[in-house]
Amino acid sequence: MCAKCLDVCPKGAITLEPSSTEKVRVDRHLCNNCGKCINVCPAGALDLFGRYVTVDEVLDILAKDAPFYRVSVGGATLGGGEPTFQPDFTLEVLRECRDCGIHTALDTCGYTRNKKAALCLEEADLLLYDIKGLDNQTHLKGTGVPNDIILKNLERMDQLGKPIIVRVPLIPRYTNSQENLQSVADFILTLRCVERVDILPYHRLGMIKYLQLGREYKLRDIQSLSEHETSQVIRLFKEKGIRVQAGG
Repeated sequence: MCAKCLDVCPKGAITLEPSSTEKVRVDRHLCNNCGKCINVCPAGALDLFGRYVTVDEVLDILAKDAPFYRVSVGGATLGGGEPTFQPDFTLEVLRECRDCGIHTALDTCGYTRNKKAALCLEEADLLLYDIKGLDNQTHLKGTGVPNDIILKNLERMDQLGKPIIVRVPLIPRYTNSQENLQSVADFILTLRCVERVDILPYHRLGMIKYLQLGREYKLRDIQSLSEHETSQVIRLFKEKGIRVQAGG
């Protein structure tokens, strides 16, 4: 509680809020990640998460594990966040990996209208592609965006012959209804390049990140599904002849 971070912040983004226990709060709308508060923090209570890297630095890291890729028939997965949100960087990494003989997978929500981001989908060797639901209004309410471009991008990748693993997050009150899962399964049956479906049961591991960012976690009151409930969803897909697993 030395308040050194308050004195050094050029944006006035840090405040000390008296309560039952005093708190240091960072206004993320004001903070520009300059790092000055980190430099003066004697306890190391503040830190930056992540670091900037170049494409060459990423390739140097990947090259060290190349022998493991060959033995496991695996490769490099670009995830996030959303990797197509940084299309220039992502596209260059994918192309450099291809030139080095490293297999690539792209973990994406598929929501992009950017031409270069669309090229990222084309360039990856494998797509890990989220489908949360087929009903456009429900998707808009739950995510803030419509699903039409997501489904169109997926259909286009399927037409190009791109290997795809569909990932279905199983979120109570949002995606786990029988109607929604039936429609997702029926849609998958119209595609020819889906290798597998991964069912991703809801968990609360992201709550601490929201707390650290000073954001409201709106799914706090939602409980994870039981193993039995998850197995029932897996059976639904299996009965339609779809290869499916929990997790992935």
